[in-house]
Amino acid sequence: MKVTYDPAVDVLRIILSNATVAESDENKPGIILDYDKDGNVVGMEILDASRRVANPQGMEYTIVSDPTLAVREKPARKYGRD
Repeated sequence: MKVTYDPAVDVLRIILSNATVAESDENKPGIILDYDKDGNVVGMEILDASRRVANPQGMEYTIVSDPTLAVREKPARKYGRD
């Protein structure tokens, strides 16, 4: 995973995979999801990031080793996708 912030255009990019982007959809205003040819999410762009994220230039992450603390997995709902 790679996270970049471009202050010149105020865009925060989260790249989840190096797969080629086949399609991009604006999930919500200013939130763009990138999909590969199989429909998997491979990236996300947050436009006007400085207004949407507390600190787009800083990042903190945690690796969860205790399964009781992990995010629950469930199928994602599809919005506006065939």
